[in-house]
Amino acid sequence: MKPTTFYEKLPEYEIFLFFFYNISFCKNLLYIILVMKIAVYTITKNEEQFIKRWADSCKEADYRLVVDTGSTDNTVDLAIENNCYVETITISPWRFDDARNVALALLPEDIDYCIALDADEVLVDGWRKAFNSLDPEVTRPRYKYVWSWNSNGSEGLVYSGDKIHARKGYRWKHPVHEVVKPVGVEVQGWIDLEIHHYPDSEKSRSQYLPLLELAVHEDPNDDRNRFYLGREYMFAGQVEKAKEQLIKHLDLSKWKPERATAMRYLSRVTNERYSWLLKACAEAPDRREPWVELAGFYYQHKKWLECMAAVENALEIKEKPMEYLCEAESWGSYPYDLATVSAWHVSLIDKAIEYCAEACKIDPTNERLAKNLEMLQQSKINA
Repeated sequence: MKPTTFYEKLPEYEIFLFFFYNISFCKNLLYIILVMKIAVYTITKNEEQFIKRWADSCKEADYRLVVDTGSTDNTVDLAIENNCYVETITISPWRFDDARNVALALLPEDIDYCIALDADEVLVDGWRKAFNSLDPEVTRPRYKYVWSWNSNGSEGLVYSGDKIHARKGYRWKHPVHEVVKPVGVEVQGWIDLEIHHYPDSEKSRSQYLPLLELAVHEDPNDDRNRFYLGREYMFAGQVEKAKEQLIKHLDLSKWKPERATAMRYLSRVTNERYSWLLKACAEAPDRREPWVELAGFYYQHKKWLECMAAVENALEIKEKPMEYLCEAESWGSYPYDLATVSAWHVSLIDKAIEYCAEACKIDPTNERLAKNLEMLQQSKINA
């Protein structure tokens, strides 16, 4: 007797659906493996210390483009030695979006996805395979981006990156803090790859402030640029200008986490620190950063019960959002350190030991934390 096959057990419409969906899957897989082309591109100026590492990290790309904007070191020669396509351009007056748009225009027309990878960034091994599971309908893949690193080598600021995009239908905008904007319909999706940033601490930020001023002049209703400009003024110690821009940002912005951050910045550049911190916590009670900064304020003023209450509100928030506003300090040992001290001052020794042990677990090389834990444990024994 002839055995019954799998297909003979299925009704006709189920056989059709089985083959239809599997053929669609196979088509997508073949497209990704055999057809999809990926380009990695960057703009450079005096990046000789990074360019080989950059080129090595993206060597699996179909096309690697370095667009140099005036290097006086060996950036161009090193890029050529590492088999990258190199173009040299002059952008005057300088602005980042113009340079990136020229670079984008220089990419071949048959590229499917473009990765804008700065010279001080690297693609983590396995990035190319991650595209195998990407829906071809996605035009803007989002990914894990590590922007900074803690002193112990652990990840610092981590958020969802947005500099991978389809070859067509995108254009860079803004003179600085430039973003790649869709021209038409955009489809976002997640891709399981990582880009790591290793910032050059010696690189000058002097051009940022005038370019941000230009960005706000060109588009005064862009709330994000108002935020960036206010922050840059704060960094530069120009507190009155910072206050003006951050207030205007609040008039324009609707995104609560960014509004709360602006309020925290306002607490630093005005005489109303406590009031603005309370407003920040009310604006985004589901974000750690406002609570941690409020706890720090109470710590400075030795208000231990209030400090403990604020930091415990922070520690109840367990899930770290993939946002650029997340601060490594709020997700490291610092809030547990604040909780330790405040618990100690209100005679909650067991709580203090618990918090200090957690701080030591997060930052095991911190000698001060280790000594604090030893002291707390000894004090309990002696009690």
